[in-house]
Amino acid sequence: MGSALREARRNVFLLTAAQAILGVVGPICFAVGGVAGYQLLADDKSLATAPLTAYNVGMALGVVLVAILSRLIGRRFAFMVGTGIASVGAAIAAVALFRESFWLFAFGLAVLGSSNGFTQKIRFAAADASPSFYKPKAISWILGGGILSAVLGPQIVIFAGDLFAPVAFVGAFIALLPICLLAAVFFAPLRLPEQGSLAGEQHGQAARPLGEIVRSQRFITGMICGISSYALMTFMMTGAPVAMVVFCGFSTELATLGIQWHVLAMFAPSFFTGWLITRFGAERIVACGLLLLMACAAIAHLGLELWNFWGALVLLGLGWNFGFIGSTAIVAGSYRREEADKVQAFHDIILFTTVALSSFASGKVLSVYGWDMLNAVVWPVTSVCLVLLFLLMRTRSKAAA
Repeated sequence: MGSALREARRNVFLLTAAQAILGVVGPICFAVGGVAGYQLLADDKSLATAPLTAYNVGMALGVVLVAILSRLIGRRFAFMVGTGIASVGAAIAAVALFRESFWLFAFGLAVLGSSNGFTQKIRFAAADASPSFYKPKAISWILGGGILSAVLGPQIVIFAGDLFAPVAFVGAFIALLPICLLAAVFFAPLRLPEQGSLAGEQHGQAARPLGEIVRSQRFITGMICGISSYALMTFMMTGAPVAMVVFCGFSTELATLGIQWHVLAMFAPSFFTGWLITRFGAERIVACGLLLLMACAAIAHLGLELWNFWGALVLLGLGWNFGFIGSTAIVAGSYRREEADKVQAFHDIILFTTVALSSFASGKVLSVYGWDMLNAVVWPVTSVCLVLLFLLMRTRSKAAA
C-alpha cells in the first residue's frame, strides 16, 4: 500500500499541475464569452450566451471523446491530445474575433469546451489511480489546481485581451496557444494504472451492467446533486458578466475580477474539502454546498451593487466546491474500478449536456426576465437535492444499524 500511495501522490502532483494550466480555459471563456457574444450580435441579443452554450456542448462531446481515446491509446496520451485540441480552439476563437464572426466564435468555444471535457476527466483519473482512502484528497488536490487558473485566467484577459485593439479579447485567446501546449509536459511522465487495477487493491468481481449501477440510490443522488451544483453555478456565472456590464454599466475589468474571485472561491477550499468529506461524510458536505448556493441567491436578490454581484459570485463558487466535490465523491463510491470508464462517461455526458442547456437558458432568462429570475431558480433545485441527500443518509443509517 505504501508504494501505491507514493505512486498515487506522484500522479496527483502531475495531474494537479496540468489541471492548473488547462484550467485557465474556463475562466477566460466565461469572463469574455457572453460579453463578446453580445458585441458580435447585431439584432437578437438574447443569443449572447450562445458561445458559452457551445462551450458546454463541447464539454459534453469531449467527455465522450476522451473516454474513447482512453480505451484506444490510454489516458496519458488522451490527455495530451486534449492539450492540442485546446490550442486549436483558441486559434479559431481568435480568428473569429478578428473576422467579427459570431458563429465561428461559438465554434471556437465549442472546440475549447471539448478540450475541457478532457480536463474534467483528470479528477476521475486521479481518483482511480489512488487507494480508496486517498480518493477524496486526490479529487480535492486536482480541483485545488484551479486556484492558479482562477488567478491566471482573468489576468490574461485583463493584460492580454486588448493587445490587438481595437479588436477586443483576441490577445487572451492567442495567449492560450502556448499555455495549453505546456500542459503536455506534465501529462507525458504520468504512470497511470490500467483500468481495473491498482497496486495493493484486487477486484475479482465482474463488472456490473451500466443500468444496474446508475439505478442505485447512491449514484442517482450523487449525480443529481453534482449536476444541480454545476448547472446552477453555470447558470448564474454565465449571466453575471452580461448583467454587470450590459445592464448595470460596470466595466469589463470589474466583471472579469468578479469572475476571478468566483473561480478562486470555486477552487481555494479544495485543499481541505477532501479532509472535510473524510471527517464528516460526503453527504453533509454536499448539503453545506447547497445551503451556500441558497445564500448566493439571497445576496444577489438584495440589490445590483458591485458587492452584491461579487458577494454572490464568491458564495456561488464556494457552494459549487462543496456541492460538486462532495457529489463526485458520492458517485465515485457507487462503482468499482473496472466499471469506471462507462459510468464516468455516462455521468459526464448528462452533466455537461445539462450544463450546456443551463448556459443557453441563462441568456434567454436574463434577456426576458432579468437578473432576479436567474437567482430565483436556485431555491427549488437546491431544495430537491437536500431532500435526496436526506433520504440517502437515512438509508445508510438503516443499513448500518
